[in-house]
Amino acid sequence: MTVTPEHQTQIILDSIADGVFTVDADWKITSFNRAAETITGIRKEEALGRHCWDVFRASICENMCSLRQTTRTGEPVVNQAIYIVNSKGERIPVSISTALLKDENGRVIGGVETFRDLSVVEELRKELEGRHSFFDIISKNQEMQRLFGILEQVAESNTTILLVGESGTGKELFAKAIHSLGPRKNGPMITLNCGALPDTLLESELFGYKAGAFTDAKKDKPGRLALAEGGTLFLDEIGDISPALQIRLLRVLQDKVYEPLGSTKSIKADVRIVAATHRDIEALVALGTFRQDLYYRINVVKLVLPPLRQRKEDIPLLADHFIRKFNRLSGKEIHGFSPEVLPVLMSHNFSGNIRELENIIEYATVVCKNSVIGIEHLPDYLRTADKQIKDPERPTDLHKDRSWTELEKQFLIETLTTNQWNKSATAAQLGIHPSTLWRKMKRLDIGR
Repeated sequence: MTVTPEHQTQIILDSIADGVFTVDADWKITSFNRAAETITGIRKEEALGRHCWDVFRASICENMCSLRQTTRTGEPVVNQAIYIVNSKGERIPVSISTALLKDENGRVIGGVETFRDLSVVEELRKELEGRHSFFDIISKNQEMQRLFGILEQVAESNTTILLVGESGTGKELFAKAIHSLGPRKNGPMITLNCGALPDTLLESELFGYKAGAFTDAKKDKPGRLALAEGGTLFLDEIGDISPALQIRLLRVLQDKVYEPLGSTKSIKADVRIVAATHRDIEALVALGTFRQDLYYRINVVKLVLPPLRQRKEDIPLLADHFIRKFNRLSGKEIHGFSPEVLPVLMSHNFSGNIRELENIIEYATVVCKNSVIGIEHLPDYLRTADKQIKDPERPTDLHKDRSWTELEKQFLIETLTTNQWNKSATAAQLGIHPSTLWRKMKRLDIGR
């Protein structure tokens, strides 16, 4: 039996694990291999002769078609991550590559696209992220993992908890985790930012008021304490409240009772208090601006959240998380960074902590028009910092003429010091293999 070249080609294509299809000049599918059938759930007979966008229903088909881009520019697309929709209506993550098809005279007669099923990779990524996430708090940092363990223990009680950390470190996420893990998880969680309101308004917001308590009080209004009944009240920036209001709050914590403004009747408070601050309350106590007895009441369990600059191994995890978040919100399919972006993020100080990183990624996803975030998509101040690393003849206060190699060396030494130079613990904290750490130390001339 004679095997025709076309039949031979089809045998070869069917032996490939990646999906492969070709289109003619009218964008109609002319070949469709066995792996393409398996990944899409569509039979070859159903695909042949149809437009490719009718078969794949991919996220980029309407206005960002990679095969059309290759036809227009002549440049192939390699390993672009997108989603296609299979015959069951399920979104399948795939990696695609494209190329042109030409006849013997060099005339373009169509295109070829290969696609690799990334479902297993996606599941592994989710599993890995699950190991490093705790109620929407993402971290593989050793200290953060220790805090997760403490949270699970203290959340089961009704103990008052004080969260201390710089702005943007995720104190509200911790408060939500405490509420979700505790016995009051079916009750409400109410938040009050004590630093955002003047004292008189803060008092009425916290305790509520009765009709006639003041000129504009036309009817009774419940306060946050009443709204949080049976649940959790999160008092953010508690270090900013006045001494007068501190006295009333102390009574709530001591006696579990309060009176709304204009009322002479005490109300029983059945709430759990979680407080947070970015200020040094012990210093405020020493200055006399924060009551010592109130401090002892809220300081039953104190959790100190490390700033992002002390947990830099979390930056790639968090950045990836925010990319996926803003992809969902914007409908884009950005799947990562160009190689030069991560060193810039890793060397940045992040005075605004996780909130600053989130804002950076949000900005980048807005201005990025392709599938990879590059240096050009970062805010101006980060691009300036990157330029200074690459151009030491023009130093700035941000990096003091230090190269990326010096920054990497300093970061590794700081991490090793934190782990008492235990290389296994350091490698685990950084999420790399110990042999990789050893090679980095040798390259950077770090010895101990």
